[in-house]
Amino acid sequence: MTENSAMLECGCPSVYPEWDNEDVDLGAWLVHEQKAPMFLHMPIGYESCLERQHRDIKRLQLSERWPGFCLTQSAMFRGRILCPLTEDNSPARHTYRLANPFHVRTRIVHGDIGAIKGTVREIQSELLDEAKMPRELYLSYLTCPRCQEERGGTKIMLLRHWVRSKKLQQRLEQQQHKN
Repeated sequence: MTENSAMLECGCPSVYPEWDNEDVDLGAWLVHEQKAPMFLHMPIGYESCLERQHRDIKRLQLSERWPGFCLTQSAMFRGRILCPLTEDNSPARHTYRLANPFHVRTRIVHGDIGAIKGTVREIQSELLDEAKMPRELYLSYLTCPRCQEERGGTKIMLLRHWVRSKKLQQRLEQQQHKN
């Protein structure tokens, strides 16, 4: 996988990080943030938000780490889209560094958005069993309806941010002592 490869004509990433079933630390990565309107966690005008973000990044003369690869966090009415950048710093608006550390557990789901529910529960259960507190959930759409057939079907990368929890670790140790 090479950084700075071009995104596909449809806007999907031609390459993306191979992070399936891994814990990755994105700590201190520079990202560009684009706000996205949502209604009950469903994006409104998602493609136009992505296009605006790509135009802004280009206008600011910044480079996407993996063109077309973005992390989408939904919310009740206003979500956000984070795009990892290759630069070390930028004074531009809407760019900032992620917290350090910023651990994420990743999974690639083969199927549409309806197929992620079980995987989200599975990741959450694994993290809790390891005394890690699940935080935000990010989605990265790796294929779209236009390119999914030629690229192996619908693929969505789930990234679950987590932090270590002393309380969960203590509970886990107490349960282990009881058994």
